Amino acid sequence: MNPETTTETKVTTPAAAAAPASQPAARGSFAPRGGVGAPRGGQGGARRPGGARRSDSRAPRAKPEYDSTMLNIRRVSRTVSGGRRFSFSVALVAGNKKGMVGVGLGKAGDTALAIDKAFRDAKKHMVKINTTKDMSIPHEVFEKYASARVSIRPVKDRGLAAGSAVRTVLELAGITNVAAKIISPSKNKLNIARATIAALKSLNLTRPTQSPKAK
Repeated sequence: MNPETTTETKVTTPAAAAAPASQPAARGSFAPRGGVGAPRGGQGGARRPGGARRSDSRAPRAKPEYDSTMLNIRRVSRTVSGGRRFSFSVALVAGNKKGMVGVGLGKAGDTALAIDKAFRDAKKHMVKINTTKDMSIPHEVFEKYASARVSIRPVKDRGLAAGSAVRTVLELAGITNVAAKIISPSKNKLNIARATIAALKSLNLTRPTQSPKAK
């Protein structure tokens, strides 16, 4: 008996003949998302709805009323029953450059929170300075705070001649045409800044009959 032979007939449609045979990608090959040659950062390079950038829709940021400068930042610790707890201490000077300035101190477990506390403390202890029409001081002053001693005197057409924390306080107060000197070996910027604030608070619009002398 002869074995039965069957013949398979393949029917090929025009659509199937036109479509290329899909082959699996070889191992190790890379195909970008969104098709061949698609740009990075998205599928097919689609833009945001509206066609405008996010930065264009933002409102302009308002300028702060007071400028601030950080004097120093320290990491401090305290001993408790379970060990040591660390925090950050920040000394900061804030002013509006129009005759108002203050020094603040803040301490917290986070640097950002410590800076915010120091800024609020500086605004709380801000003082109004008696200045002349050209934003100078009417007379020479001398003041001390702890071991820091500061002397400030007016100088015509000199600008601002000062250093260390004294310059920071005078700049944020908007004072110019003065010369300042630190008459002490102290390097503590916080004490120097507070001595400068104390000297500016003692200013009078009328020159005293006897200028203060360094002791």
